[in-house]
Amino acid sequence: MPDQGRRPITVLQSLRPQADSDNPYVKQVVAAVAPHAEVAFFSWRTALFGRYDVFHVHWPEFLLRAPERSRALQYALFLALLARTALARRPVVRTLHNLAPHEGASAFERLLLRLLDRRTRLWIRLNAVTATRAPQTVTILHGHYRDWFAGMDVPPTVPGRLLYFGLIRPYKGVETLLDSFLALDPARAPEAGLRIVGHPANEALRRRITAACAADARIGALLAYVDDARLAHEIGQAELVVLPFRQMLNSGSLLLALSLDRPVLVPRNTANEALAAEVGPGWVHLYDGTLDADTLAAALAQVRSTPRAPRPDFSGREWGDAGRRHFHAYLAALRGTPVEA
Repeated sequence: MPDQGRRPITVLQSLRPQADSDNPYVKQVVAAVAPHAEVAFFSWRTALFGRYDVFHVHWPEFLLRAPERSRALQYALFLALLARTALARRPVVRTLHNLAPHEGASAFERLLLRLLDRRTRLWIRLNAVTATRAPQTVTILHGHYRDWFAGMDVPPTVPGRLLYFGLIRPYKGVETLLDSFLALDPARAPEAGLRIVGHPANEALRRRITAACAADARIGALLAYVDDARLAHEIGQAELVVLPFRQMLNSGSLLLALSLDRPVLVPRNTANEALAAEVGPGWVHLYDGTLDADTLAAALAQVRSTPRAPRPDFSGREWGDAGRRHFHAYLAALRGTPVEA
């Protein structure tokens, strides 16, 4: 363990330096932690041979699936990293963004991830409803995006505009959203239009969205990575953001939409119910079962009839507090002690 009178601790994040199109969550974590500790981004050279005190893991499956090298080599590097952290007594801190990889994992990948779980000394959950894990779990709520998007142009709402934005991956339910909107009778919601913004994970999804746009003039799409300014513009025009994820535990997209003061429709689960109660009435709209045309029409009507505060309540999601809590989590992992309040 480092002598903190001589130097700060160094935390190695499991992600490489973030591109402009990447989710700004990790960028904000790094910025919030920087006043308290040195932060390094991931490379295999640093992970295996560099100096760091804590290894902070986000989405561990990304360490197993680099496209530029063979899976066998990737697995060998991962095992070497586990060995390095064990032999050098570098504690692993893991943020539970999701409980399992969204696209599944092979049997051997699941074995490797279980080995990482056994090396994890402290877990960070992003909401208070995720089950705790041994040996220690701390709650650090997922921070908001208000500061990140401050100063960007957010246009007025376009009446009836429904929006899905973000990476388009199979588990996110975009095909269900398209089918639901195609079944929505224009007489029920004459102003309604659907906008899809994001990069499809595969060509099948791209073709499915393109076909829906051709079949119904009410649907439009921008199938590409977009920068923050364009994203703020697209979200600003939405009367309702729709995120019909089949799996949803901690959604950065949900918090981003709320950070730009736009209500969101999401499936009902305990995490989303807790967030709805936290941010105040009228911001998070919940549906049960499978999304359909009736749900879309009812949600749009509910958005227009439910009073809400000028902004969601994010008083428990400030990044200054999150940075301090992350630092205390790192220290607890190093010392093997309970996290300070």
